[in-house]
Amino acid sequence: MAPIGDLRTLEAEAERRGVSLATVLREALEEKARSLRETRRPRVGFARSTDGFRASEVASEPVAEPPR
Repeated sequence: MAPIGDLRTLEAEAERRGVSLATVLREALEEKARSLRETRRPRVGFARSTDGFRASEVASEPVAEPPR
């Protein structure tokens, strides 16, 4: 779901370029995801667990990104 004005803008862009709305939406999502990945600060720390849980078991986000 999105505001109708935003959808109309993207539809007009798709028509101008001769591509589908799905293509323009996919590009917008890829751009936003790339931006989020690039601005995310690395999280590095060292600590000893006192409750017996690993960070990966209790973290709400991944502890580290998979290797590239």
